[in-house]
Amino acid sequence: MSAYLPSGFPEPAEIGAIKVKQYPQYRAVTYTHAGDLRQATGVAFNPLFQHISNNQIAMTTPVEARYTAMPGQIDAVPQAEVSFLYPSPNIAPSSVNSTVSVTDTPPMTVVSIGLQGAYTWESYENNLQKLQDWLQEHPEYVIVGPPRRFFYNSPMTAEAIKISEVQIPIALSK
Repeated sequence: MSAYLPSGFPEPAEIGAIKVKQYPQYRAVTYTHAGDLRQATGVAFNPLFQHISNNQIAMTTPVEARYTAMPGQIDAVPQAEVSFLYPSPNIAPSSVNSTVSVTDTPPMTVVSIGLQGAYTWESYENNLQKLQDWLQEHPEYVIVGPPRRFFYNSPMTAEAIKISEVQIPIALSK
């Protein structure tokens, strides 16, 4: 990994393993992208990097991308929220540009699969399907939020060794 994990974050998932993981509350700077989801992280990079640089906030890993509206939903514009996570949830930026927002995420449970290789959209879709299949086999869990990806490496890392995760927020069904 090219940077430190935020306070209390678990290590990246084992490659190929599907696991239930717990995450603490965290704070992030978020850029919302509407349109082609394949371009979301690239479009978001400069506004997010400018925010952490202007506020002297250390870079952490992973970069998070949440897909809040997916193609195929009736009348929905595909949308992604891309975030740089703060090192700890108590950091308060001195300034926030109008192109980004500071977001607080409560603790959550996810089902996750660890991946190695290029950060392609096809990899995301294939592994999201694996998680959905796993959830079909585990009815004790229900989905409670949109899927997300965690990207652990810098753009300079060779694609063959990049690691990431696809996750779905879950809770125990009642």
